[in-house]
Amino acid sequence: MNLDIHSAVVMAVIVTIAGAFFSLWSGVRILRAGEKVAYFRLRRRQMMSGWWTIFLAGLLVGCSVLVGILGEPVAYAYFPPSPTKSPTPTISLTPTISLTPTITDTPTITQTPAESYTPTDTVTPFMPIAVEAQFQSTVTPNPAAVFSPLKFSLTVSGYKPINPQTVFQNPLKRIFVTYTYDGMTDGVEWTALWYYNGELLKYDTSPWSGGTGGYGLYVLELPPDQWLAGTYQLVFFVGTDWKVINQFLVVGTPPTGTPTPLPTITPIPSPTRSPTRVPSATFTHLPTRTLIPSDTRWPTPTK
Repeated sequence: MNLDIHSAVVMAVIVTIAGAFFSLWSGVRILRAGEKVAYFRLRRRQMMSGWWTIFLAGLLVGCSVLVGILGEPVAYAYFPPSPTKSPTPTISLTPTISLTPTITDTPTITQTPAESYTPTDTVTPFMPIAVEAQFQSTVTPNPAAVFSPLKFSLTVSGYKPINPQTVFQNPLKRIFVTYTYDGMTDGVEWTALWYYNGELLKYDTSPWSGGTGGYGLYVLELPPDQWLAGTYQLVFFVGTDWKVINQFLVVGTPPTGTPTPLPTITPIPSPTRSPTRVPSATFTHLPTRTLIPSDTRWPTPTK
């Protein structure tokens, strides 16, 4: 083990400080023991010994400071450092001739996915008049309200999407939408518009009740046979100002719904009745009127 001047100075400082602490501790013990001595001269002698021990501790502390500051310069004055040898450069290897490939492999054809999806620019969203007519809130929206980009997924954990996507394969039942928001005001009108290939599919509008900021979750649920292939777009409005917009693509043919047969109406046969003959009307001759004989005039008297 090689010990240089710097390490020796550091070790000397440590040893000196350790000696100072030991001397201080010994002096304090001597003073406490001297206070218990009954005779005055013996007590005075022991007390003087304790104070000298404490004074020695102070001298050791001063020596450690001087050694730490002046130790190396004084040592280098008597023992100048010898120059160190510079490292000898190693011989670099001469590069060998690289072999030239004789046959180049023909690149194989990379299969391109049948359907890819790149979101296209859309026009500025606007609030339909029919939806605006259903607003219930009169609270003024905060213009500083913001929403994070919308993320679409098939499953969520809490308010965090699991494997968010922009392309979904049929069959589907529901798609979750997750986002964060800030600067909202309770009671302000909030509207979500769903579009399919540019046509309004459905909408939700109601007064906001989610607080100023936090995490949000929205669900689009349709029967499996109604998830037609195409582009689905979601727009959030606060009042009549749109805040965020995003879209995804559905590919594949949705399953065909099985129609439920309607019950057929079975005619109830009417009970068979034998026709009852109605007796025909018979005319009864009324008796002929008998003429009443006229009055026989009485003979007049003969004059």
